[in-house]
Amino acid sequence: MSYDIDLKDREGNLVTVDNLAEGGTYVIGGSTDASLNITYNYSGFYYEHLDKKWGIRWIYGKKGKQVIRRLEKAIAILGTQRDTDYWKSTPGNAGFALSILLKWATQYPEAIFSGD
Repeated sequence: MSYDIDLKDREGNLVTVDNLAEGGTYVIGGSTDASLNITYNYSGFYYEHLDKKWGIRWIYGKKGKQVIRRLEKAIAILGTQRDTDYWKSTPGNAGFALSILLKWATQYPEAIFSGD
């Protein structure tokens, strides 16, 4: 299980971001579509540091500018130092994924996060 998180403009199109080759699944060579797959293995950190009820799903339906502060706080606690094993449930792995979302939110404050 995992979370697919997208950032879309008003028309529902994925916004364009720097080439990304991160996440649980990704396009070989990367993609410039704002779409990130995050493993469920990090969910405990998201329930603890983002939202006790919704975890990372808290971000769904919110504009970039609405999530910046909470993402910054969670990243400050979790850090962004990744383990060599993407699947390992570490604070740094969870924080690094949030740092990608934060970068997008800052770049596109009016775009909306969605997921499944």
